[in-house]
Amino acid sequence: MRSVLRRLMHATALALTLALPAAVLAQAGTAAAPGAAVAQAEPKADESNAVRAKTQPGNNAPFWRAVRDSGAQAGTTNLPGPEMGTLVQSFTQYPGSLYTTAGEAWRQVRNQWILPYGGALLLIAALAVALFHWRTGGMGGHERDTGRVIERFTYFERAAHWSVAISFVILAVSGLVLALGKFVLLPVLGATLFGWLSYAMKTLHNFAGPVFAVALLVFIAGYLRDNLPRAGDLNWLAKGGGLLGGGHLPSGRFNAGEKVVFWGGVIVLGLTVVVSGLVLDKLVPGMQYTRGEMQIAHMIHATASFLMMAMFIGHMYMGSIGVKGSFQGMRTGYVDEAWAKEHHEYWYDDIKAGRVPAIRSGVSAPEVAATPRAQT
Repeated sequence: MRSVLRRLMHATALALTLALPAAVLAQAGTAAAPGAAVAQAEPKADESNAVRAKTQPGNNAPFWRAVRDSGAQAGTTNLPGPEMGTLVQSFTQYPGSLYTTAGEAWRQVRNQWILPYGGALLLIAALAVALFHWRTGGMGGHERDTGRVIERFTYFERAAHWSVAISFVILAVSGLVLALGKFVLLPVLGATLFGWLSYAMKTLHNFAGPVFAVALLVFIAGYLRDNLPRAGDLNWLAKGGGLLGGGHLPSGRFNAGEKVVFWGGVIVLGLTVVVSGLVLDKLVPGMQYTRGEMQIAHMIHATASFLMMAMFIGHMYMGSIGVKGSFQGMRTGYVDEAWAKEHHEYWYDDIKAGRVPAIRSGVSAPEVAATPRAQT
């Protein structure tokens, strides 16, 4: 009997020993101190930054997510105007860029395509002109001047040409400083001097642009008639104006090469540069001038400008030292009959036949001594 009671007492003591710690722990958990650490709930992906500050203080992921996605869903702002609630543009892909935010895509097109290839194109054009002049020494000057002159350009035509030429050179130089100066001039001049130079070039560029636009329209109106296509232009182009064999090729007042410069360089590229430049200057009415519009306008403007500059490098060479006597025609307005016959034989024939007046401005032709043109 005693052994049975002793076994019951041992079993009861063992049960109490096992049950007491669990009860104590449960009571301690329900009566935890107010300052004790409590495990936080997992944050929700769609909660606002204010809610996140409570559920997970210090985690501003909703705020920065809204900044990143503001291009697709604009934020709230009290500022008037388009894109005021857009801090980062939406994802897009411009020609030559990766699929990324629009600002980064524009930067990639500008820095990886337009600037390096545009700069290389200008160097190639300048090198080609230098190599051609070194090999040929220029064209023309094979006949002695007669002393009888023909008016090639009226005062109005020369004024229009020089207005376009001067404003174009200003725009080209200032544009190249703004586009390539960071890579070429900044390491040489230093940040301070280059900063002043680039600011001056930007101001000059913005003021010369509208002048170029007006002068270009006047130029087109004055030169359009004699640059219309005519029979023989395709043959002139096919033979490179005589450079590809066949000797000298006759032409009208303007040959086919000059017409290509007029239609391609002046009208197509020139008007493209003007329109895109006016957009960048915010002078076109009815536009919102969003960042996307300005980025597209800049890429068009820069591409057309590099192509236009490359084409005009050849034009400036041919109009100065490339064709002997050409610069005199644009400087004074008159060329010798020998020059007209050598380079624009159809035009010379029209003048001799009376179909085109030799002097169109109504003033007396200057007296010019019959001297051979300089062999430069």
